Amino acid sequence: MSKVRVVCAHDCPDMCSLVAEVENGRVLRIQGDADEAWTAGFACAKVTRDTETVHSPDRLRTPLRRSGPKGSGRFEPITWDAALDEITARWKAIIAESGPEAILGYAYSAHQGHMNRRLVSGLFHALGTSRLQAGTVCDTCCETAWDMTCGPVGGTDPESVVHSDLVIAWGCDLMAVNVHFWALLEKVRKSGVQLVVIDPRRSQTAARADWHLPIRIGTDAALACGIAHILLRDGLLDRDYIAAHTLGFERWSTEVLPNFPPDRVASITGLSVADVERLAAMYGAAKASLIRLGEGMTRLAKGGQALRAVATLPALTGAYGRAGGGALLLAAGSMDFQFGVLNRPSGPASARMVNHLALGEALEEMRDPPLRALFIAANNPAVTNPDVNRLRRGLAREDLFTVVHDPFLTDTARYADIVLPATTYLETEDFYRSYGTYRMQYAPAAVPPQHEARSNFHLAQDLGRRMGLTDRAFSAAPRDLVPEFFKGATGIIAAVDPARVFEGPVKVAPPAAQEFRTPSGRLEIYSETLDRQGVPPMPTWEEDPVEAADAARWPLRLLTAPGYFQAHTAYAASPFLRKREGEPCAILHPEEATRRGLAEGDKVLLFNDRGKVGLVLRVSDEVRPGVVLVPGQRPDGEAVSGTVNMLCDERRTDMGEGACYQSTFLDVAAWQDAA
Repeated sequence: MSKVRVVCAHDCPDMCSLVAEVENGRVLRIQGDADEAWTAGFACAKVTRDTETVHSPDRLRTPLRRSGPKGSGRFEPITWDAALDEITARWKAIIAESGPEAILGYAYSAHQGHMNRRLVSGLFHALGTSRLQAGTVCDTCCETAWDMTCGPVGGTDPESVVHSDLVIAWGCDLMAVNVHFWALLEKVRKSGVQLVVIDPRRSQTAARADWHLPIRIGTDAALACGIAHILLRDGLLDRDYIAAHTLGFERWSTEVLPNFPPDRVASITGLSVADVERLAAMYGAAKASLIRLGEGMTRLAKGGQALRAVATLPALTGAYGRAGGGALLLAAGSMDFQFGVLNRPSGPASARMVNHLALGEALEEMRDPPLRALFIAANNPAVTNPDVNRLRRGLAREDLFTVVHDPFLTDTARYADIVLPATTYLETEDFYRSYGTYRMQYAPAAVPPQHEARSNFHLAQDLGRRMGLTDRAFSAAPRDLVPEFFKGATGIIAAVDPARVFEGPVKVAPPAAQEFRTPSGRLEIYSETLDRQGVPPMPTWEEDPVEAADAARWPLRLLTAPGYFQAHTAYAASPFLRKREGEPCAILHPEEATRRGLAEGDKVLLFNDRGKVGLVLRVSDEVRPGVVLVPGQRPDGEAVSGTVNMLCDERRTDMGEGACYQSTFLDVAAWQDAA
C-alpha cells in the first residue's frame, strides 16, 4: 500500500490537503493531512467517502451517443475517437455556417483544480465562441458587493482568529461549509471568545453558538445599518480609522443611518429591540471582532446591499486594522495569480456573453446567431440553475448539439447528444489555490483514470488540437504551466518560488491590516461606481417591490442551504452520504405544518406559479413560521418529484447579476393535492 498526498477539489473554501491510501489502483482510504496545519489531520465526513465516488459502479465507462429522445437517458457506447470526430466535425460545420458564437462552453467549479477548471473555458475563449459569465448561480453578487466596498482583495486570514475577541458567523453555517475554521474557532472559544450566529435557520453551527439571532430572510442590511446607527449614537466609533481608511461615512451617517433606529430595525428583522441593542453594544466593545461572511445572504434581490452593509461594520470600530479583526468573505482576491495562459490562451478580446444562471433564457431566446451547440463540464445545470423547467425545455431542443463531460449520467447528461466520461480529482494532477484560506498546493493523481475517463484538462487539449489551436496550453504538461501563473504576479504571491508548490502545501500571509483596492484606496461606504450604475451608492435596506408582491400572494418564503452530507449533486454517488442526509426534504415550523394538516414524514407538494416539487416533510422549529427550508441540491431520482430550483425564477440580484434563490415564495400542501 502507498500513500499519496493529494488535495480536495470540491467547491469548498477549506481546500484540504489529504492523504490517499492506495493499493492495486484503488483508493482504500482518505484522511486529512496531519502535516498540514490547516487541515490538521482530519477531513470532513463527505470527503472521506470519496472512495465510493471514484470506484462507484455507476461511473461512466465509455463515451456514449444518444439513442433515444433527449432526456430519456438512452445511449449507446462509442469510442473516444468516434466521439471526438463527431464533436469537432459538428463544431466546425456550425462555425462555418453560423460563426463561433453559435457555440457555448459551459464549465464551472465542480473541480477546483485550476488546470481542470480553467482550460475548458480557455478552449472556447480561443475559438471565439460565446462566453460564460460564470458564477452567477453562486457568488457574483457577494464578490461584486465586496469589490465595490473593499476592492478585489482578500479578507481577513481565517487563521488570525486566534487573535479575535469576538466572532460573528453572519449567514455562514461553518459546520457545513467551513469545518476547519470551525475546528480552530472551537479552540479559541475555550479562552472565552464568544461566537454569535446570525442566520434565519438554527443550523448546527447556530445551535452550538453562544448566541443565535434568527433574522428574517433578506433583512441583513437593515440589521447592519441598525448596528451602525447605535455605534454612532453611543460614541463607539473609531473616528481615526474612519477618517483615514473610509470614504463617505459622514454622508452615510446623515442620509442613511438615521432611518435605522433600533425599533424600526427590530420590526424589519423580526428580532427584539433588546437583541439589536445588545448585539451593537457587544460589537462596539470588541477590539478585534471577526465577521465570517456567508454567501447565502446575497442570493436574493437586494443581496449586494446586504453584504456591503455588513462588510462596512469592521471599519467603524477599526477592526480591519487589528490582528484577528475584520471580515472574511473570500481570500482569493489577494492571490494574484496569472491564469491567463489557461483562461485566455488566445482568441478575440470580446465575445457575446451568456449569464450562467440564464442558460434556459439563452437557449430559448438568443438570436443572431441562436445557440446551436453546447458543451457542459463540471456542472449540472438541470439541477442547480434557477427556472429548471425552462432550462430543460431548452436542453430538449433537437437542433441543439449538446456534449456533457461528467463522471456520471447526471440529470443534465440525460439531455446530451454525446456524453464523455470524466475523471474525479483523485484521478488528476492539478494546481490548487484555496478561496477561503491563503494556501496553495500542487497534487498528483492518487490513481490512474478509471475505465476510459479523461480529465477536463486533457479533454480540452484533445479538442483544442483537433480544432487547430496551437497555443502552448493545448500541448504542455500540467506541471510545465505552473510557473506561468507566477509571472507578473504582485503582492503576496510575487515572493513565492513556484517550485515550492511541488514540495507540499504553501501558506502565504496577507498584510497584518486589511488593505483596500477600491478606486479611492479606501473602504468605500459611498461608491461612485454604484451611483453611475443606478444602484444606491451607500449601504441601505429597502423592501423589494417584487418580493413584497409575491409575499402578499404566497404564505411561505424559500430558504435553501447546503446539506451536511449532500451539499450538491457532486456527492450523490455515495450511498453512505445519501443515507446520512436522508430523503430530499422540506422543513416547516410546527405551526405551519399544523395549519396545513401535515405531519413528519408526509410526502408534500411545494408549488408556485413556476412549478411544483415533491419532497418529504420534516417538522422542526429550526426555521421560523413563514419559511420553508430545503437543504442541499438533489437529483430528480431521489426526490418524490423534481428538484427545488424548479420553483425559482431567473431574476438578477442588485449587483453582479446573480441568482435570487431566496427571493422565492410558495406554498406547501399534501402530495395527494398534486393533481
